[in-house]
Amino acid sequence: MMDHLRDTDPRIFEAVVAEARRQSGGLELIASENFVSRAVLEAMGTVLTNKYAEGLPGKRYYGGCEHVDVAEDLARSRAQELFAAEHANVQPHSGAQANMAAYFAFLEPGDKILGMSLSHGGHLTHGSPVNFSGRIFNVVSYGVGDDDGVIDYDALREQAHAERPKLIIAGASAYPRIIDFETFADIAREVDARLVVDMAHIAGLVATGHHPSPVPWADVVTTTTHKTLRGPRGGLLLCREEHAKAIDKAVFPFTQGGPLMHIIAAKAVALLEAQKPEFKTYSGQVVANAAALAGGLSERGFHLVSGGTDNHLMLVDLRPSHPELTGKDAEAALEAAGMTVNKNTVPGETRSPFVTSGLRIGTPALTTRGMKEDDMGRIAGWIARVLEQPGDADTIAAVRGEVGELCAAFPLYADLAVG
Repeated sequence: MMDHLRDTDPRIFEAVVAEARRQSGGLELIASENFVSRAVLEAMGTVLTNKYAEGLPGKRYYGGCEHVDVAEDLARSRAQELFAAEHANVQPHSGAQANMAAYFAFLEPGDKILGMSLSHGGHLTHGSPVNFSGRIFNVVSYGVGDDDGVIDYDALREQAHAERPKLIIAGASAYPRIIDFETFADIAREVDARLVVDMAHIAGLVATGHHPSPVPWADVVTTTTHKTLRGPRGGLLLCREEHAKAIDKAVFPFTQGGPLMHIIAAKAVALLEAQKPEFKTYSGQVVANAAALAGGLSERGFHLVSGGTDNHLMLVDLRPSHPELTGKDAEAALEAAGMTVNKNTVPGETRSPFVTSGLRIGTPALTTRGMKEDDMGRIAGWIARVLEQPGDADTIAAVRGEVGELCAAFPLYADLAVG
């Protein structure tokens, strides 16, 4: 495999092999990352990448689209079936572009959005001032309670009535608890606002019933197709039929041009995989592993925002247990020991977003490799050992060796990792 790449561009070939070795030889604890199947990998590397296909199946602006139409129709119908949605658009290149399309289907520049604060678990595209959402729209942010770290729906309702936004966005990138989409919908109706739900992080859990679905309650649901859904990097939109035309136009021609047909084919493969019983088993194990890892960290003295997790991730506030340790330094120490996490802001953040006081940790990728609750206990112990002495080279080396042994027991893309 990859013989042509090796011969044509050996430097890129070596970068690919090195990354395969990194993924195989370490523990991937970033909550937004996962490992796709070989079938999804193969779909992304097909001749479909050669085809321009602006428009929608049966309504293209280019000839020769009869075969890519099949791929896109399969992706759309599988998304609709998996999430019980009336309409799907599978063309967004990313979750951010899906969110942009959802906003512009309903809003004009300057309209008011009520979105979750980035430092409280929201996403850049939910109104951060450095993002298009915060620069184009008038954004008001809601957050979590200071004491319990969960969304206060009574406070959210009061804020919505005071601000009267035209659109409310629910969903998060670092929120470890179940989100009550029905209550969000009630609040949106009370203030005559549209409700958009960004379920990018929990899409795989929603698909398998391990998190309540937003589809019955939202005007539009956006998501990525990677993360817990375990597909290629990309986005998609789900909506009621009444919004289908506005959503499709907001994707093309408003926010992007030709779709990536090889990625859409890979989305179709992942959506088919997500319909299988083994994927439901997988999603349940993701949640069970997250609970086990969160419990292991709590037992070792770490403070978890909201006290634990209901989904695939946990947010660690380092300040109570390790007041001098920043998220940036903790991330670096754990990576040196073979465990990849990401630094993350936490509610009441006192440091720069480039430094942070927290870590976001997730279990989707570990679970894809086949790891279970007992393995989560070992991983929690390694995290604690490293962060107790983050500058100790001997400790890091010892943990790195133990991590390597665990990884060897759960091989990943073995043929790619050897080049």
